[in-house]
Amino acid sequence: MMNVLSAEAKRELLTRGFTRRTFGRVATLISAGATLPFYNEAALAQLSMVQSKMPEDAVIINANENPLGPCNEAAEAMYSIVKKGGRYLYQLTFELQKTIAEQEGLKPNYVSVYAGSSAPLHQAVLAFCSPSKSFVVADPGYEAGGRAAKFIGAKVINVPLTKDYAHDVRAMVKADPNAGLIYLCNPNNPTGTLTPRADIDWALANKPKGSILMVDEAYIHISPHAVSAMDLAAADKDVVVLRTFSKLYGMAGLRAGFAAARPDLLEKIQPYSAGAMPVTAMVGASTSLKVKTLVPERRKIIGDVREDVFSFLDKHNYSYVRSESNKFMLDTKRPAREFVQAMAAHKIYVGRVWPAWPTYSRITIGTRDEMEKFKAALLKVMA
Repeated sequence: MMNVLSAEAKRELLTRGFTRRTFGRVATLISAGATLPFYNEAALAQLSMVQSKMPEDAVIINANENPLGPCNEAAEAMYSIVKKGGRYLYQLTFELQKTIAEQEGLKPNYVSVYAGSSAPLHQAVLAFCSPSKSFVVADPGYEAGGRAAKFIGAKVINVPLTKDYAHDVRAMVKADPNAGLIYLCNPNNPTGTLTPRADIDWALANKPKGSILMVDEAYIHISPHAVSAMDLAAADKDVVVLRTFSKLYGMAGLRAGFAAARPDLLEKIQPYSAGAMPVTAMVGASTSLKVKTLVPERRKIIGDVREDVFSFLDKHNYSYVRSESNKFMLDTKRPAREFVQAMAAHKIYVGRVWPAWPTYSRITIGTRDEMEKFKAALLKVMA
């Protein structure tokens, strides 16, 4: 494991507060990748009590996946490339990088393509956090970055959301003068709520010197009101923006995503991984970006089903947090783990529970038919 760290890398880690005794953990993170317990959504989904074998008629609304899957154009492109999968086809990654840059108003070297957005999140933790540089995150918030930080001995600071369920950027910025990475997921996971762009701008202007602001926009395409921070990356700010094709684009199992930032920040992240990208995901992502009607059509589909569910919850006086994403937090009025088990007994598999909100369960928006089954089970379980 130790050999994956060069002498230069070891010297750099020492300057950030790592000890030689912790080099092994950093090396493990680099070389083990997706086998680590915090690495991806699939591992976190285990917390939602998903069974290894589920009934064929199970309703799986636990992991913020898009049951619509890839669009037809992307599926056809992926089918056509499978027989060429014996080659690395690096040009497909370069094509995706170029397409992203053109659509987002970036130069190509401001974009790094990954197999999903979990990889750049964890690698950014490696690059910018350490035992002397903390990871600051909302609570409840997406836990993967915090798990990576704890693994390498970095302090994790959890900051409660505001009463409006936005990131409390003022508290996050003040949390640690030596913060390495301040992480904002917008719309937030698990609440699906928005943090105003003005708050993100304030955080950037007032953050500790030397810290990096990471804005995870995994769900931004689903929200009708979210404002991207991509222009901040284009303007050479201390910002890394993450995007994924796992959500609206329906490619969770195919693995495609990217990080956008000025080149020197990307260069600090990139050394912690290597290897070719999955060719099916690369061509599927590129094709999806070129289908101009895809985002508005799917945003409406998801939004219509979400609002129908909210109307049902309002009718029955159930408490929940109103979301602009493909998931929401439902107040189960009891330990939510009991609720998760009760729903599973009806073949409805809902999301995990956050310690900060022990009576809330995260519910993913599925198809209209799936959510009708969810409603029927909910009436029984909540009775």
